[in-house]
Amino acid sequence: MVFDNTRMGGDARENAARLLVTPSGLVELSPADAREVVGFMRPKRVPSGSVLIREGEAADVDAMMLILEGEVTVEYEVASPHETMVVSILGPGGLIGEMGLLDGSPRSATCTAMTDLAVAVLTRGALRHLIDECPDVAARLLLSISTRLSDRLRESNRKLRTFAQLSRALQQELDATHSVNLRLLGIETPKT
Repeated sequence: MVFDNTRMGGDARENAARLLVTPSGLVELSPADAREVVGFMRPKRVPSGSVLIREGEAADVDAMMLILEGEVTVEYEVASPHETMVVSILGPGGLIGEMGLLDGSPRSATCTAMTDLAVAVLTRGALRHLIDECPDVAARLLLSISTRLSDRLRESNRKLRTFAQLSRALQQELDATHSVNLRLLGIETPKT
């Protein structure tokens, strides 16, 4: 266990466990489960401006990070690496890298430290140790991460439906404007 009393004070470990079960974290875990999970995490300091995760890149270490102190921007490429859209700003209790922890695939977003950070890192290797040593806690952790990812997928689906409706409305508006322009120019509109 990395968050033991020789490496990190009990208060820091308790704070990390408390943050893990906040609404921005894994609210489905019990406080006891969170303390157990935090015992398999390692603390890390990250300077402001550092890129923690880069979209499209495979991670050297598949890991999930719990933000203990500071803020992180989460952004996606829109059209090119130079055109990005910030989709969220996460603070204490926020999690990044859960999908990479589970599947090891290239990262789906870029996460950058807006401020100096303190994070707790759970690597895939540490997750395997948790599975071996505390399978019941590991199962609840994985279920909690899965629930979180399902919630985000449902929210993305809702946004996609909204964008599709907006796109349809814009296309209808463009079609109507085009039809009016053709009539003003005296050009016959094609029959459909």
